Amino acid sequence: MPTQDTVQNEEDKHVVKLRWYGRTFTATTVLLAIVGLTAVWSVTIRHPQTDDAEIFSNYIGIAPVVEGPILHLNVADNQLVKQGDLLFEIDDRPYQYALGHAVSDQAALEGQIVDEQRRIQAEVHAVTASGAATRRATANIDQAQALIREAEADVAHSEAALDRAKAEWVYAENNLHRLEPLLAKQFVTVDQVDQARTAERASAQFVHEAESQLALNRAHLKSVLAALAEAQASAEQSTAQLHQSQSSVLTLDPLVSQRQGRAAAVSNAKYNYNQCRVYAPFDARVTNLVISEGAYAHVGQQVFTLIDTRVWWVLANFRETQLKHIQPGMTVDVYVMSDPGLRITGFVESIGYGVTPDPSVVGRVTSGLPDVQRTLSWVHLASRYPVRIRIQSPPEAVRLGESAVVVIRGFKGRP
Repeated sequence: MPTQDTVQNEEDKHVVKLRWYGRTFTATTVLLAIVGLTAVWSVTIRHPQTDDAEIFSNYIGIAPVVEGPILHLNVADNQLVKQGDLLFEIDDRPYQYALGHAVSDQAALEGQIVDEQRRIQAEVHAVTASGAATRRATANIDQAQALIREAEADVAHSEAALDRAKAEWVYAENNLHRLEPLLAKQFVTVDQVDQARTAERASAQFVHEAESQLALNRAHLKSVLAALAEAQASAEQSTAQLHQSQSSVLTLDPLVSQRQGRAAAVSNAKYNYNQCRVYAPFDARVTNLVISEGAYAHVGQQVFTLIDTRVWWVLANFRETQLKHIQPGMTVDVYVMSDPGLRITGFVESIGYGVTPDPSVVGRVTSGLPDVQRTLSWVHLASRYPVRIRIQSPPEAVRLGESAVVVIRGFKGRP
């Protein structure tokens, strides 16, 4: 039978053992807490991560540039297409006819230009002849004007000669009348009287000759004036013919100016004709296909959507307190919810610099005064900013809009 001392010793040993277990559990708990805090620090500080992320890619709506019924639809919904693949064809017959009409109009214009050029060649010769006639008429005018000046001088000289002859005739006549009475009284001789009569008859003859010469010079002046008028009329006619010929040459300009318009019409018709066949602009996947062959395609109306499969990225929203630990170029691990075991690598391409302010925190800016909220929030949530992550070597099964988890691993070569 155990004694009381033995029982007491066993109880003390049991108490000591329990205390040792308690201290070990406490130390283990503290150690685990430290390890957990270290892990949290490593995750949140050294390797920020977020599950608020989605897969993105560029996408465009395929809409025809021309309208018409769809004759052939060569793709199906969710089909993968390569750059240059024919997507669909629109009935091109109206655009083919329009192209032929535009080409015909252009050819007709070129034919008109050729015919007009041939006609203008003849007009050019007419212009040359008209110019020579104009110059000849101008020379005739100058010559006639010189003759007029000469004839006017002859008339003036004849008038002066007539005046001088008349004066001599009057003197000879007066001298004869003065000598004839003196002959009866024998104050003069018969020879003197005969000389006076001869002189009077000679003076009268000179007067008649001067009058005839004056009349002749005046008639010559009138003839020269008439020649001047004729030369001026000829010059005006030649000038008119020259202007008419020059205006005929200028008729080519309106035709030549139409060349650009006809060429533009041909180019436009050719462009519309080529747009009847729509090709894939890049490697892409067809989605949202809601049309079939035979449907009428309208200009600018979207037929389906192409998702660009060449470049994929992730748009991850990180808290503002984590942004200081994220830099462009850092390596990133991406996990999609459709296949959590698949790790996709990428790198930080850029970090967002703006989000819409929360009106419940900062209020609203109005045209008058700022509208500041009077509520007091004890919990202030950190704002989230988008971080753009480029995916490297994306898998073929990646989908636009997939939810993802993003872990920032840092720069290559760093832990």
